Amino acid sequence: QDVADTEGLDRQIASIASAHARLDGVLAAAGIQQITPAAEYTIEDLNRIMAVNYAGVFMTATAAARQMFKHKCHGSMVFIASMSGCVANKGLISPAYNSSKAAVLQLARNLAMEWSPTREDGSGGIRVNCISPGHIMTPMVRKNFEEVPGLREKWESENMMGRLAETREFKGAALFLLSNASSFMTGSNLIMDGGHTAW
Repeated sequence: QDVADTEGLDRQIASIASAHARLDGVLAAAGIQQITPAAEYTIEDLNRIMAVNYAGVFMTATAAARQMFKHKCHGSMVFIASMSGCVANKGLISPAYNSSKAAVLQLARNLAMEWSPTREDGSGGIRVNCISPGHIMTPMVRKNFEEVPGLREKWESENMMGRLAETREFKGAALFLLSNASSFMTGSNLIMDGGHTAW
């Protein structure tokens, strides 16, 4: 589902919830990047990145929340943020991407504050958390390596494990946050970066 198509997103999520008379969880993971010095961004570049990375998460969350409130499901939401929302990403000039991920972290905290309390009618109780990955071998990251010589070696040397993550290494964290195993966790950010931000 294209997260920029908010009407389609609403319909898709409503259809899933209607078919099961509930919606227990949602994971918002859409993201795009652009390597460009800040002074060279156009407003179109910035709007495109924010539309997917921030507004896409916001609209996914609100579409899901409406269904969780309607069906009185105490659901869980997981947003894929990034360690780049917490630190400046050395070697990668991508200020719009990095700041969009910081916005996702703050969004999760605010939605957790608003939606986590259970209301008098039994709705609410929705937990909202983030996963902030470090550098993962994805098509987007491979493109970064093509554009910036030596970047892979730099990134591998700057975390405590000396390597990049594989996508499969994040499944357990997502399942944990979506499940009742994390029932007293909301507004939190699970940093999984091989120790990059712990130096």
